[in-house]
Amino acid sequence: MAAITEIPGPKGLPLLGSALDLQRDALGTFLRVRREHGDVVRLSAGPPGLRTVLHCVFSAEGAQQVLATQAANFRKDNRFYEELRLSAGNGLLTSQDEDYQRQRRLIQPLFTKRQVDGYAAAVTREADGTVERWRDAPGGVVDVVREMDRLALRTVSRILFGADVEAAVDVVHDNFPVVSAYVTRRGYSPVSPPRSWPLPANRRAAAAARAVYAVCDRIIAERRAAPEGSAEGDDLLSLLSRAGSEQDGRLDAAELRDQVLVFLLAGHETTATSMAFALHLLARHPREQERARAEADRLPSGRAPSAADLDALPYLTRVLKEAMRLYPAAPVIGRRSVAAAEVDGRPIPAGADVVVLPWVTHRHPGLWDDPESFDPDRFTPEREAARHRYAWFPFGGGPRACIGRHFSMLESVLAVAALLRSYELEAVDTEVPVTAGITLLATGPARVRLRARG
Repeated sequence: MAAITEIPGPKGLPLLGSALDLQRDALGTFLRVRREHGDVVRLSAGPPGLRTVLHCVFSAEGAQQVLATQAANFRKDNRFYEELRLSAGNGLLTSQDEDYQRQRRLIQPLFTKRQVDGYAAAVTREADGTVERWRDAPGGVVDVVREMDRLALRTVSRILFGADVEAAVDVVHDNFPVVSAYVTRRGYSPVSPPRSWPLPANRRAAAAARAVYAVCDRIIAERRAAPEGSAEGDDLLSLLSRAGSEQDGRLDAAELRDQVLVFLLAGHETTATSMAFALHLLARHPREQERARAEADRLPSGRAPSAADLDALPYLTRVLKEAMRLYPAAPVIGRRSVAAAEVDGRPIPAGADVVVLPWVTHRHPGLWDDPESFDPDRFTPEREAARHRYAWFPFGGGPRACIGRHFSMLESVLAVAALLRSYELEAVDTEVPVTAGITLLATGPARVRLRARG
């Protein structure tokens, strides 16, 4: 059989290619071109001279090759990651090569299962606060997207900053969306004006970034000045500031801030997405909701759920995994090829922009039966073992897999269990429109009606 030398793809418009389709509905466009053209597709967008060409990889095998087996050839060198570095620093999410390896070695001991299990108290404290706040919800209705964003931000801020949680939450809540929207707009545009130009968008984003930097820098300075063994020494920031080795030294103040910004972004927006859509899916599926609640109700009464309870919540864990299949917090993962390569039998040229798409792979009919339906039992151990390793990869994969995977699952399962023990949920909005930013973004409300339990 002759070698395949061309990647298929839509022709698009003569001048703009697929730009308008991607602008109107990028996630829907990716789904459509997989159906029409296969598992590796070439998409062109933008006018001649400013055209972006995306090599889209939709298969599980292709995702594994890009993220794992050929990871050294597919780097975070694209435009999107450069914009993210300029706004959020050179932390674990954006760093590469020796910078990344050093950071990972220093930070990994703080994300062992034993260490992460110790964060459960902060999770349940904030979940209990949400339970109480919901008692005063106007009309008994809440938007779970907004509510889980608040819960996740408060949780990660409490774990990072300890007693300074209140000082950080409002600043991050008010300013992070401005920075995120700015990075997304510039990262996906074929050309953008220099950041130094005094344009309104540049000034707004710079002011928002300065506000977040300032609160992080102040708390970091206080932590670094505090004596070891002080009351301030138990939060994650204090542990980060003391982390070090003879080989790697310690993180300086700027490096600490970069890591804090990554944890605030990746540790709050991604987990918030998983919790929000898990709750909304349960609100739309009463039978599955009751099954998850019955499991949560079997936990010992009179105390908050703890890390030790995770093994007693297998169905609720499956609910979260199914929510992350349908609504992966990172729906699009970008890379740039160093050298020419072959991915899933198709040639990828050197210097190509390559995207793997959990949003599409998680809905691939060759991997999932009735892929648009909500079925937590897809994630029984037997069914998981029978699937390709990269049929489901909401936390990425390979050497750059998310360091916070266990923390995200711990927070999501324990928080949702606490909420289900206190409330029955009924969906008000049956569909929630979404789009791709730095993370998956809901562009409309996800309201549910609450019924407090006795």
